[in-house]
Amino acid sequence: MTETTRYSLDDLLAIMARLRDPDGGCPWDVKQDFASVAPYTLEEAYEVVDAIDRGDWDDLRDELGDLLLQVVFHAQMAKEKGLFDFADVADAIGRKMTRRHPHVFGDTQFVDEAERKQAWEDIKTAERLAKGASVDESALAGVSSGLPEWQRARKLQERAASVGFDWPEPSSVLAKLAEEVDEVRAEFAAGADSARLEDEIGDVLFVMVNLARHAKVDFSRAMRHANAKFERRFRQMERLAAADGEHFAQQDLAAQEALWQRAKAIERK
Repeated sequence: MTETTRYSLDDLLAIMARLRDPDGGCPWDVKQDFASVAPYTLEEAYEVVDAIDRGDWDDLRDELGDLLLQVVFHAQMAKEKGLFDFADVADAIGRKMTRRHPHVFGDTQFVDEAERKQAWEDIKTAERLAKGASVDESALAGVSSGLPEWQRARKLQERAASVGFDWPEPSSVLAKLAEEVDEVRAEFAAGADSARLEDEIGDVLFVMVNLARHAKVDFSRAMRHANAKFERRFRQMERLAAADGEHFAQQDLAAQEALWQRAKAIERK
């Protein structure tokens, strides 16, 4: 390949096959399996979201490539085991998308968005039954247990809301949040063990996801912004301490809090 040559998907598949070749491939790639690669797959998906968040389109191109590599990696391992290959993956998703969009790829017409959403769920239910899944009449059927827990919480809440089990407005969710925080406070006061605190704090987090849903706020995006804000302000505190000739770690909590307030004030300017 020359510098001006553009690699194709076929080239990428060939590269992965070469990397996985026990005779002359990369030792690290050869020893991987589905379970060991899975964490990297999740990490790359989050890095795609981060690039979108930052509006860095060059980085997004690269991160999408990294995510595509994960798909190719899993497909190559499956091919080696005689399970399926990349072409099967592409065929499966192509069939799924056309099947789930009969109003685009067929003659179906929906009266409104509610009817379209119901048809989507009906198609997914039919797919699960076709795979031999047992009949599950619950409104919560099909919510994957492999999702990050906050996403699973949101999907469970959305499914419950679809059959009317939902708070009428955000103020009701805020009242529930206050109630759950009070229960955590009571557990601390009672000297509760970690299991009880885990249970009560879990309730708080579940309600927080519900509050974000009612506010139409992406919970994950909100957390990313909060993390970025904390990191930005913390690093500013360290710089301020250094400018004063002090070591941040050697400051007492009151002095650190004063630095935090200074960092916040600088951001507001």
